Amino acid sequence: MGDHRNQGFQNPRHVVKKVLARPQHEGDGAIVRRSIGRGELRNLDPFLMLDEFSVSAPAGFPDHPHRGFETVTYMLEGAFTHQDFAGHEGTIRAGDLQWMTAGRGIIHSEMPAGEGENKGLQLWINLSSKDKMMEPRYQELQSKDISRVEKHGVDVRIIAGESFGVRSPVYTQTPTMYLDFTLHPGAEVHQHIPQPWNSFVYIIEGEGVFGDPNASPTTRHHALVLSPGDGLSVWNRAARPLRFVLIGGQPLNEPIVQYGPFVMNAQAEIQQAIEDYHYCKNGFEKAKNWKSQPHMN
Repeated sequence: MGDHRNQGFQNPRHVVKKVLARPQHEGDGAIVRRSIGRGELRNLDPFLMLDEFSVSAPAGFPDHPHRGFETVTYMLEGAFTHQDFAGHEGTIRAGDLQWMTAGRGIIHSEMPAGEGENKGLQLWINLSSKDKMMEPRYQELQSKDISRVEKHGVDVRIIAGESFGVRSPVYTQTPTMYLDFTLHPGAEVHQHIPQPWNSFVYIIEGEGVFGDPNASPTTRHHALVLSPGDGLSVWNRAARPLRFVLIGGQPLNEPIVQYGPFVMNAQAEIQQAIEDYHYCKNGFEKAKNWKSQPHMN
């Protein structure tokens, strides 16, 4: 759990790698800052990708497939509308969450629904070989339904996992924690992380000291990969708030074979996914006559 006191971790985590997420083009005219999933950090088992996206209409992410993993979309500003080939449709706004388990197959579109810039984070979480062909499902939470704790200058939104003794209702097929922290100036937090899990931080705003109290502060748009250990300490010694997400997950320790939006364990399974998508079978049956409808603001 999180706390404001030093937890006396037996094995505190520290930063072992720092990656600056630089802007790149993705989708149809969208700009993303990719941290996990770029050359310097191909993946961090079980995580395949983290994008901080900033999209203004008419740009967006038109109809595209997924198989073999989960996508977690967390809105920071504005709104995004989602439509899929099974008739699932909805709009997520600032602070809302969509946890989509693509499993054996989803085709969907993700397009901006707000005026101006629409910003958020999208995380890809791998599924184990036994779960890759499961039926797709969604977990969606509005901002007001996400558990939140405010204590001693620390404000945490508990998207998945637990902090300060409060647990998220989100079920994570691949065991995952996802916490959105804001630390006011002078605040600190000491957050437990399950010892065998891989974990990282992504800084959204401000600057902070992570892991080692004598470390130099790190600024926004950086991903920080953490060493193994049982917890992370963070200090905000700056004059403005620090906002970051702390994400951790149980590694799958399985081969990763990725071809764009298909992530499987073997090349033959990728070939099968391409064929299934092309011929609308084995999970992609509903693709046959489906196209997303333009969203009207």
